[in-house]
Amino acid sequence: MNEDQKRDIGLMRFSIISPLANGIYEGGNKAFFREASKATYINPSGEKVQFSVTTIERWYYKYKKDGFEGLIPQNRMDCGRSRKADDDILASIKYLKSEYPRLPATIIYQKLIENGTIKANQISLSTVNRCVNRLKLNSLGKEAADMRRYERAHINEVWYGDSSVGPWLKVKGKNKRVWIIAMIDDASRMITGIDLFFKDNTDHVFSVLKSAIMRHGRPKVCTFDNGSPYKNKQMSLLAARIGFSLNYNKPYTPTQKAKIERFYATLKSQWLSGLDMNVLDTLDKLKVSLMNYIKTYNERPHGSLNGLSPSDRFYSESSYIKRIDPLVLDQHFLLEIDRTVTADAIIQIDKVEYEVPYHYSGKKIRLRYTPGMKEVYIEDPVTKELTQIKLLNKLDNSKIKREKPKLSGGGTDELHQ
Repeated sequence: MNEDQKRDIGLMRFSIISPLANGIYEGGNKAFFREASKATYINPSGEKVQFSVTTIERWYYKYKKDGFEGLIPQNRMDCGRSRKADDDILASIKYLKSEYPRLPATIIYQKLIENGTIKANQISLSTVNRCVNRLKLNSLGKEAADMRRYERAHINEVWYGDSSVGPWLKVKGKNKRVWIIAMIDDASRMITGIDLFFKDNTDHVFSVLKSAIMRHGRPKVCTFDNGSPYKNKQMSLLAARIGFSLNYNKPYTPTQKAKIERFYATLKSQWLSGLDMNVLDTLDKLKVSLMNYIKTYNERPHGSLNGLSPSDRFYSESSYIKRIDPLVLDQHFLLEIDRTVTADAIIQIDKVEYEVPYHYSGKKIRLRYTPGMKEVYIEDPVTKELTQIKLLNKLDNSKIKREKPKLSGGGTDELHQ
């Protein structure tokens, strides 16, 4: 199992325990573990799996102790040796038996080998047979998803994020579409983050989200649609590092993001419709206009808040604002990518070359970088410390004095002395 696969497993585990870890599950720990063990999940290989109560409980307390890194599988001390069925294997057997009640133990054993859950010499058929007999699962009841609308009681429990088209702006004689990216708090209706960009992408979503968290604290849940700027591995890693849950709207369910949809409708009818694009002829001018409108919006009484403004409602619960140290937040928001270093200590990202310390030559390393690649760092695989690297400068390298090889030549050194 390579490092990417281990990290994907860690992300899956975090997505399962995050409702309890973030405090948004209203029952007790044991109730959560029981409920989570009944659900079916998709593992990084695309297979449907289930996990036992003890497995999920172990993940939760490991996360509480070591954070996201505690959820990433470590190399086993007994790697390559036979071992009895562990909780994950039992969960796979349980899932197969529940989905196919008439499936015999021999076929279950073959399927576990075929999908890579076990190796042929890892556990025996008789062990799998005993597990099947002990489980005695003929059927599992399927619970319907709860589709009721809800509203959180406190601020920073749920934020909604979405992108919307803005005005056209003439740049160097050509019209360019402006995109609006915004975050809104569920309980207060306050706009926690918003900005304008010429592109709707992950870098710009991160920019808005980082600014919002810096000013208003960490949300417990972020709800987005399934667009690529929001649903990607970088976002999953960010959520795991900061500790918020990700929730994605199901297709064709606009009510799941109704609050931010209503905000965008209001924004377009009140702000966008009144813009004079002859005066607001640059992106910076548009941003100033938008921020002035948002200040008014957040301070204006809202009909669903009993006469309070979104700002008043938000700051009436200041104890729910959990801020993150700016330096730590900067590190959390670094994107990451893996690269193999060339023999001459060079790595390449998007066709741009960077120099790395020579002892990394030929090795695969993890890079962390700011959006836009303004700063790029190597992450130490053990300590997780970051070391900044720079762009390749061949001219400067040509001026570095290199040690010349010593030649042996039958006493020539003595003759020149």
